[in-house]
Amino acid sequence: MLMPSIFGDKLFDDFMDFPFGSYGTMKNSMMKTDIKDMEGSYELDIDLPGFKKEDITAELKDGYLNISATSNSSKDEKDSDGKYIRRERYSGSCSRSFYVGEAVTKEDIKARFEDGILKLSVPKMENKPAVEEKKYISIEG
Repeated sequence: MLMPSIFGDKLFDDFMDFPFGSYGTMKNSMMKTDIKDMEGSYELDIDLPGFKKEDITAELKDGYLNISATSNSSKDEKDSDGKYIRRERYSGSCSRSFYVGEAVTKEDIKARFEDGILKLSVPKMENKPAVEEKKYISIEG
């Protein structure tokens, strides 16, 4: 039976002073990406709130731009005797891949991270169609 919640998703937050509702559920909002088609490039804005620059890697392999981010956090609380009242940890990672073509090199891609947003500029590279070479067979006689 579905019932509307009068407490919302955070019933215990006020009692424990800890955001249980959002703890470990960051994956639903991770790596939201906006891609703009500019004149000579594609501009990607990837939302990575709560991450530091050191947590993020960008790799170009086999024509794919792979973006990944890893986060670790913990919250320890002790009483006056030094005994744990609560000890919680979170570790998570997320990644996305974008096909950019085999002609793009890592030197072509520009990246910067500011205000929780990874901004990438990937140039448009035209894949040159392979020129079909005609191979004639000599006919004797």
